[in-house]
Amino acid sequence: MGATGGAVWGRAEQQDFRSRVRGTLLGAAVGDALGAPVDGLGLEEVREAHGPQGLTDLAFGHGRRGAVSHLTQLTLFTVDGLIRAQVRRDTGAWHPPTDLHRAYRRWAATQSDWGPDERRKDDGWLAREEWLYARRDPARSCLLGLGDETMGTLDAPKNPGELGPEAVARSAPFGLLVGWEPQLVVQLAVECAAQTHGHPTAYLSAGAYAVIVHALARGESLDAAVQRALALLAERPGREPVTDALQHALGAVRQGIPSPGRVEELAGGGTAEGLLAVAVYCALVGEDVRQGLCLAVNHGGPSAAAGALTGALLGALHGETALPPAWLAELEGRPTVLVLADDFAMEMTQGPSLHGPGSSSPGWLARYPRG
Repeated sequence: MGATGGAVWGRAEQQDFRSRVRGTLLGAAVGDALGAPVDGLGLEEVREAHGPQGLTDLAFGHGRRGAVSHLTQLTLFTVDGLIRAQVRRDTGAWHPPTDLHRAYRRWAATQSDWGPDERRKDDGWLAREEWLYARRDPARSCLLGLGDETMGTLDAPKNPGELGPEAVARSAPFGLLVGWEPQLVVQLAVECAAQTHGHPTAYLSAGAYAVIVHALARGESLDAAVQRALALLAERPGREPVTDALQHALGAVRQGIPSPGRVEELAGGGTAEGLLAVAVYCALVGEDVRQGLCLAVNHGGPSAAAGALTGALLGALHGETALPPAWLAELEGRPTVLVLADDFAMEMTQGPSLHGPGSSSPGWLARYPRG
């Protein structure tokens, strides 16, 4: 995960990358916040509560408008883990899945502790954000998978029967490793997904999603990004449900006016590959970000995951300025998301100026300790 050489990162390239990083993380969070209040409700229930058009604006959930779920919390800790992996590389230790597992364990602590523990000097700044200690209906698979020090691996995955979308929904940041080759992005996302979601369909969906984001962050079209994902999955055992879902999403684009019924058909049982298909479909057919997100969350399934997945795709594709400003204004934790996004962009483009084997910025190492 070495930083790309300075010559590649001119000012315009850095600004574009930062906008896509911000767009990805803010888009995931705002999609999560939009969908969370209707998560798991049937379509008729959504319409009864919000009118015949369904949900078209942020609604109250967890005591306020714009509240995020555990999906956004985990996505932020994914970013934190990726930065920490880069910083730890200076020590000669280089195993990103382990750094991500440590980051996810820090998230798990927020779900059981009352608040930040100042005695844990290696926590870094993100784990000291008090708002992240709110328990937002965390998936049982995530709590079980991260409930002890043992890290799930592809050879010995945690929850091997788990098909849910939670691991996919935290995997967008892997796609922002634009200096990595696509096949390495897939591999890292897959290995980290297996820490909580051990079924091949779930972890391969995470890999496919990460590489789609990766292509978008590099400036490719969404259709080309999906084709890249299909090509990279071609040799993976157990890929068929994921590739079939992606092909189904592409085919649905040509089947008339978008509708909640079509979204429900793509979502299927609300499993990882179904929600991946929903995100691709809604990002392709939405006239703008707002319409794409509303289409993604109005169905009788995991609306928060569908919104988060769609939002990250649209944010990576169009950058932060395409996101609905009125929704961003109410988004819970927006300052934290923005700071983390900018730190990630700075690490990826200017890492050698922040830390190295010889000398490092004390402030940066206080934020992202090597421990």
